[in-house]
Amino acid sequence: MPVFTWRSAMPAPASEVFAWHSRPNAFARLMPPWQRYRFVEHTGTGIQDGSRVVIELGVGPAWVRWVALHSGYQEGRQFRDEQIQGPFHSWSHTHRFIPENSDSSWLEDTIQYELPLSPISEWIAGGRVRSMLERSFRFRHARVRSDLERHVRYSANGRQTLAISGSRGLIGQRLTAFLTTGGHAVRRLVRPPVSAGPNDIQWNPDAGQLDRAALEGVDAIIHLSGADLAEHRWTELRKSQIRDSRINSTRLIAEAVAGMQRRPKVLICASAVGIYGDQGDTLVDERSGPGKGFLAELCQAWEAAAEPARKAGIRVVNLRFGFVLAREGGALAKLITPFSLGLGGRIGKGNQAISWIGAEDVIGTIYRALFDPRFSGPVNVVAPQPVTNREFTRVLSRLMARPALLPLPGFAVKLALGEMGEELLLKGARVHPGRLNAIGFQYVHDNLQSALSQELGI
Repeated sequence: MPVFTWRSAMPAPASEVFAWHSRPNAFARLMPPWQRYRFVEHTGTGIQDGSRVVIELGVGPAWVRWVALHSGYQEGRQFRDEQIQGPFHSWSHTHRFIPENSDSSWLEDTIQYELPLSPISEWIAGGRVRSMLERSFRFRHARVRSDLERHVRYSANGRQTLAISGSRGLIGQRLTAFLTTGGHAVRRLVRPPVSAGPNDIQWNPDAGQLDRAALEGVDAIIHLSGADLAEHRWTELRKSQIRDSRINSTRLIAEAVAGMQRRPKVLICASAVGIYGDQGDTLVDERSGPGKGFLAELCQAWEAAAEPARKAGIRVVNLRFGFVLAREGGALAKLITPFSLGLGGRIGKGNQAISWIGAEDVIGTIYRALFDPRFSGPVNVVAPQPVTNREFTRVLSRLMARPALLPLPGFAVKLALGEMGEELLLKGARVHPGRLNAIGFQYVHDNLQSALSQELGI
């Protein structure tokens, strides 16, 4: 029976690495972004003996059900999950946490497995399976190490209670998993028809409703919600919905926290580099003025809506997000299929700038903004090296080993998508992360190829 082992040094004591794995959403943090999965159910208590996890894994166009049972639980030292239904004939995965000293430890994963129809299947696919395991566990250990380093850096601030809007969105899901595995308490702002859990906070920004009493005592609020910019063509009605979803919700939160008895230390609000409009080859930073167009006007009003909180003495951070690279959603997810089929290509002339940012650096920026008082006002959340649409296309097609020979003409974009296509796809700005650079922010991915490789698993 093959045995696979992966062992890495960790920048935290064994007890904390074990605790990280035992907290809610650790599974979500450990799953590589290139692996499609659906969480079905979890019964029992955490990772203790007898708890059961059911997931579905995406394998090509199909979904494979995997049922695992936890056993061998030794607090602070190890736990095991064993397949009772799944793609392997047998699978037993032991997680060990080995002390080194008071500040460091070793994480060791050992898997004993057997493929169906072994030994023939081992001869045919054994090398591929081992390569898959190596790639997966290299990612997993790097993710645990990176998360622990971030949490250790701000451990003196203690565990925080954080309210998050947009927790089901692209950034919100990753952020919630990161925060909870670090031991922080997350309280989601949920609106009808979503049912509120015991720690959730009810709100309905369309009706101006927010349970203000439930917000009392939170250490910070992270406001990420807003209607999807690219979900529908921009009619006047749709633009009104986009504006209201951002401006009204931000104003509602800002006015609520301004009137609280125990105010949060910081209000972190999403914004976007769309505030700079179309700037051609001009390099812009936080000192630059706003541009023109619907997005620029939207972002100005969006950021201004947080003013009541700022006037009340709360530190307000407006994070101007660039093009977020995440495999599971957003624009990158929509590009994967056409590029994998060799149907990708530049858009328009391909000269428009793309100021991008890796999803994990978005998480790192938000986390630092919680604790670093130098974060105040606008902050460009972009990588240091913006690229053109032509350069982005070339890098993505090379990584996917597919040609990109089908350009999308600008007139076709305008004809099919109107104003939305023109602003989102044909215009752009070369945005410089001036404030992130000034405080010495350390990127996980500071170049496009590295960020795309991480998300695509290539």
